Amino acid sequence: MSQTITARVTPAEQARNPYFYLPFEIPEGITRIEVTLVYSKAEDCVIDLGAFDPRDTGYPTQEGFRGWSGGARESFFIATDDATPGYIHGEIQPGTWNIVLGLYKVPPEGAQVSVTINLDAAPRKLAPQPARTLPVREGPGWYKGDLHCHTFHSDARGGPELLHAAARQAGLDFLAVADHNTISQRRYFHPQSSPDLIFVRAMEVTTAVGHANVFGVDEWIDFRMTAPADAHVLADLVHRRGGLLSINHDKPTIPWDYEFPAADCQEVWQSTWLAWNWIALERYQQRLASGLKLSAIGGSDFHQPDRLLPEGPLVLARPTTVLWLPQLSEDAVLAAMRSGHGYVTESPSGPHLEISAGPVAMGGTAASLASIDVRVSGAAGDELVLIDAAGPVARAEITSDDWRTTVALSAPQKFVRAEIIAGASRAALVDQFTAALEGRELPWQLKGADLLDQPVRRALSNPIYLRS
Repeated sequence: MSQTITARVTPAEQARNPYFYLPFEIPEGITRIEVTLVYSKAEDCVIDLGAFDPRDTGYPTQEGFRGWSGGARESFFIATDDATPGYIHGEIQPGTWNIVLGLYKVPPEGAQVSVTINLDAAPRKLAPQPARTLPVREGPGWYKGDLHCHTFHSDARGGPELLHAAARQAGLDFLAVADHNTISQRRYFHPQSSPDLIFVRAMEVTTAVGHANVFGVDEWIDFRMTAPADAHVLADLVHRRGGLLSINHDKPTIPWDYEFPAADCQEVWQSTWLAWNWIALERYQQRLASGLKLSAIGGSDFHQPDRLLPEGPLVLARPTTVLWLPQLSEDAVLAAMRSGHGYVTESPSGPHLEISAGPVAMGGTAASLASIDVRVSGAAGDELVLIDAAGPVARAEITSDDWRTTVALSAPQKFVRAEIIAGASRAALVDQFTAALEGRELPWQLKGADLLDQPVRRALSNPIYLRS
């Protein structure tokens, strides 16, 4: 059984709703659906692709999602026993399904689209989704992870096996694979989560005007936001399921242009520091100064290629989020993310940065902040900066690779956090970054001279808040 649906999409339709629906009927007994999208893809014409089954109630739905590949694919299949990466296998309910086209870029003259749907009723088994495992590695300590990366379940080329190998190569303890608008990657990572590498459930809510990561939720979260206030709907969807919401890379080239929701975390560092991360950090600083409490996290946003790359400044775990955990488990990682008991550093071997106020650790609240205890390793010759709501309040040279100090403060405002800024290490870090580009032009519209003007952060702590 085959049918073809044609339509013309225009900028006017994109303005009304960036999600364009093409309904089709599924009779009883179908075990496999194959879909192919054809359109004239161009720089100004990019159309995303996905599917919903009859359980979809419209935004925000709790059921009915069957897959999303964004602009990475023009075809997919969904069967009772298997599916294209990005799509969810399982029962194929009879009734009205929808192909969903994401109108990411539509040229002024519009675009003709054609969708061909093939249905198959051959006998197939009904395969269950893999069960989630709950591994634990006993022992308290600092554990390292990457909270933002991608496989070919969205728009990367490499499979989960390669990403898993990259995480082990980097020496990570935990990994959150946040593929765009889908949770199909869990077919691989649920069975593979182990005490050696804990898998943290994640999904990147991806729209044209902002991205956010959802952590610790079993269910798919509806991404079809169309209004600035939908950010609050998103936060409610996540928190009602017990998850964490983090605002991603709020900087060029994809800033957060929705209203700011009740987020738990903010990704203050994404990819190399030189990719506009000072802008994300400044927006984080402004939110803290306004009275918000947001845990600072980082993630590489690494899109695994189809081969395992050697370690370097532009691969997985650059930066690395380091958390203090009573034991390594997904629950412990999520609790530390929520509480802010950790810091972000440039790589798995980057500087250690720990601040406290007496018994109060990073992410905690102190009755007073007359002094801050600091421990740094691996940053001799660099600079420590302490910052409150009004800006820097103290600076000190880090004089050894295992450095401890106590810094007296005079009436800091609202919070104190710490940064390590490259001093003696700066030239080598910039050289490593430049070498990794392999002669390509600098990305993100940066010019060489602009880099020379930017302080290079090597590590960022979470704040200690002052009780009001």
